[in-house]
Amino acid sequence: MKTFLELLSPARNADIGIAAIDCGADAVYIAGPAFGARKDAGNPVEEIARLCEYAHKFGVRVFVTVNILLRDEELEEVHSQMLAEQAAGVDAFIIRDARICSWSDITVPLHASTQCAIRSVDDALRYEAAGCSRIVLERELSLSTVKEICEAVSCEVEFFVHGALCVCYSGECRLSEFIDGRSADRGECIQACRSLYDLADEKGNVLVKGKALLSLKDFNLHGRLEDLAAAGVCSFKIEGRLKNASYVRNITRYYSEALDRIVEKYPEKYARASFGRVSGGVSPDPWKTFNRGYTELFIDGKRGQWSSMNATKSMGEFIGTVIGIRRSGKDSLELTLKPASRGLELHNGDGFAFAGKSGVTGFRGDLCSSNTIVCKNTEGLRKGLSLYRNIDTSFERVLEKNPSRRAIGVRLDVHVHGSWNIDVTAVSEDGRELLSPFKADLEKAENRERAEAMLREQLGKRSLQYDFHVGSVISDSAGGALPLLSASTINSIRRLIASDLDCLPVQSRPMAGRKSPNGTAPEKAPGEDLMRSKYCIKYELGLCPVHQGAKPTGPLYLLNNGRRLALQFDCKACEMRVTPARN
Repeated sequence: MKTFLELLSPARNADIGIAAIDCGADAVYIAGPAFGARKDAGNPVEEIARLCEYAHKFGVRVFVTVNILLRDEELEEVHSQMLAEQAAGVDAFIIRDARICSWSDITVPLHASTQCAIRSVDDALRYEAAGCSRIVLERELSLSTVKEICEAVSCEVEFFVHGALCVCYSGECRLSEFIDGRSADRGECIQACRSLYDLADEKGNVLVKGKALLSLKDFNLHGRLEDLAAAGVCSFKIEGRLKNASYVRNITRYYSEALDRIVEKYPEKYARASFGRVSGGVSPDPWKTFNRGYTELFIDGKRGQWSSMNATKSMGEFIGTVIGIRRSGKDSLELTLKPASRGLELHNGDGFAFAGKSGVTGFRGDLCSSNTIVCKNTEGLRKGLSLYRNIDTSFERVLEKNPSRRAIGVRLDVHVHGSWNIDVTAVSEDGRELLSPFKADLEKAENRERAEAMLREQLGKRSLQYDFHVGSVISDSAGGALPLLSASTINSIRRLIASDLDCLPVQSRPMAGRKSPNGTAPEKAPGEDLMRSKYCIKYELGLCPVHQGAKPTGPLYLLNNGRRLALQFDCKACEMRVTPARN
């Protein structure tokens, strides 16, 4: 039996969700009016219904997030909202509160959010027992642990493969609430992990000054999808429900092409979870859109340099080193580059960035060539700097003006019989079948080959979301004669077939159904930890006594705007904790 591989893309709104579908997403996730873990990404139910209508044309599924910590007084409103979204056509809910599993009138599948902090077999089994048909695993896991969990459960397993990383275990961050009163558990995270901190010892000596010591690079497991599929993961998730359409198009296409290659490599083992082929658009490049640099994190069970402490904003692609700088007019500079690669093309209006003492500084290139950039005076520009491009104007124009398109393949077989009776059998790639009879009161075509060529050319075009191709053309008439059909007549036949196919529901891939709860999910009471993480500041700075042989240090603290946070290091578990400092 084949495993269906699902690419799950983010949708800040319905239009971005549709863009993701056009670029190859097998499913999209979106927030409803409230109760999602991104408070600024809510959508009315009418927009979700519009997204569902488009998605279901390709067998694409729509998941709605209900993944914040819910208060007792909110449950009735949450229930009502979910019922409305279910009626709008959503295919699953991504939940955090296991009480939702007891609502029998919510009949679509329930997925345990990554906010549930599932990072062990026991965690996974409890959420499956609670009634979840899919679990979304913690990101800071090794491939061996992912495989162990997949083998232990019978439900579907989803894993993040791209996007921004929380420094702490998912669903266990209290730092935003501690600092500003806005809770990440309620979708109000202020991203305190991207702030600048000083690192100090017990005596107040500053060891590191003004660095984003809790900021991680972005996740990128593009090269590990086959490993994850072999481990048992069926859904590959892209983070980014606050990202724009350009980002979602580019990254979705990047991963969709990678999954297509796996399916082509193992056609007997895997298939995509939705239908339709993607064409057109731009060749995807993950360095062309927002990123803080990339990491595979702990997927190999090994530590690496995960921090983006010098660059919490998007740096983009490395383009070269500044080898010359001179004034070019009163308020302008001309930079000369040593390009990072031959054939580098820069465009007027491109955006550039470099890492300086105060973090990332960005500027616009007014006049650009392959090795020179004329720009406004920008503080911090100097010889020797590594320069990055974080906005490629040409790439962005192609994304906008030449979008990808998606179409379901349909085979047409034509049978001509009797007095120019024409039967066209249509079979779509998702299994819909349609027989369309037509009557042509016309004369015989003098040139049979030319008539068939015309038939194949005009029928074999796109109509609505279908790409037609003609299989057989058979005629029972004497000598296999065909009627003389005009191009407009054949086009009308094709459009009628497309319209009739559109009235038949897409035969969607099977998906794990709603499970009946036979247990309860764990209730994790918040402790005094503000953060708990696999990430370790000591390791990043070369101070780890276990892996790097460094001398033991005394207590360490993070300082920010008068606040003092204590760092605790559990070397046995190889974890770091952030707690309020006791004075």
